[in-house]
Amino acid sequence: MEILKIIGPAVLTFFIGIFITPFFTKYFYKYKMWKKSPRTEADTSSEFNSIHNTEHELATPRVGGVIIWISVFLTVAVIFVLSKIFTGGIFGGEFSIFQQLNFFSRSQTVVPLGAFFFAAALGLIDDLLQISGKSTYGKDTLIYRKVKIVFVTLIGLTIALWFYSKLDFSSIHVPFGGQWDLGIWFIPFFIIVMLATFSTSVIDGLDGLAGGVMASVFAAYSLIAFLGNQADISALSGAIAGGIMAFLWFNIPPARFYMGESGMLALTVVLTVIAFLTDSVLLLPIIALPLVATSASDIIQIASYKMFNKRRVFLVAPLHHHFQAQGWPREKVVMRYWIVSVVSSITGVILYLIS
Repeated sequence: MEILKIIGPAVLTFFIGIFITPFFTKYFYKYKMWKKSPRTEADTSSEFNSIHNTEHELATPRVGGVIIWISVFLTVAVIFVLSKIFTGGIFGGEFSIFQQLNFFSRSQTVVPLGAFFFAAALGLIDDLLQISGKSTYGKDTLIYRKVKIVFVTLIGLTIALWFYSKLDFSSIHVPFGGQWDLGIWFIPFFIIVMLATFSTSVIDGLDGLAGGVMASVFAAYSLIAFLGNQADISALSGAIAGGIMAFLWFNIPPARFYMGESGMLALTVVLTVIAFLTDSVLLLPIIALPLVATSASDIIQIASYKMFNKRRVFLVAPLHHHFQAQGWPREKVVMRYWIVSVVSSITGVILYLIS
């Protein structure tokens, strides 16, 4: 029955996402929920301009992430309500089907769900400000980045304090080395990990790229949680993966919408929380290797540009745009990212098993 508890929410979230997407897509296009001017990047090289289809980017909605978290919300709500309604008869009793499927629990999923939906709401506000392009926040790239960093830091601090004071988290598992007690330093470590994970949102730049990678990562954590006897977290991770797959169904090039901060902020925040809850945070860089490599390429490019007289390490950053600048078609970049993501996710799960 535990297998059904993991697979059931994932499948339900996928089909809910498939069902609601046409309604949201119609709304996205009706109200033109895309940026009204080209994106502003530090890298304005000719290579950057040559690989971007500006016309496509400016006519593609930026808030596709709502498909994912609304699908997850509806799945949680439907299963929870049905578990309360059907308490008798064939579907009722202590071992009712819906009670078995219910993964909304105070001990495991309240914190990640709260973080997920709160971050999603903040991400949606961010997207709407960017779409309007009227405020200073929407126009000034530097202010935009600083404000986001502050907000993510505050989210990380709030959750870290909850982990440390309410859940008694103060140590992390070191693969092949046992537990490492950080004490009060657990809090800044948590914040750093969340900021680092959030920085990987730069991968949201090609049709289907972010979704495919994220689906593999959450599927891996669903398996890790299952192996660690955390069935509710496993079901939640599976449901998120199901929502991402529904997003991908409509994101075959040319994409109908981009994930935007409404998706990436929610996913990166909840990914951090799940990594800590499953005590496998040090495996996150391996499981999410494409995310780490993409974020690192951006950091290296900026550092090199500022410190070494505008010298660039990559033709274009982030990394997926570098491959484009080398002549790789978008589809080849995306598919190879997906392949590497599957391999790295499997590697992370294996390391979890043997460590």
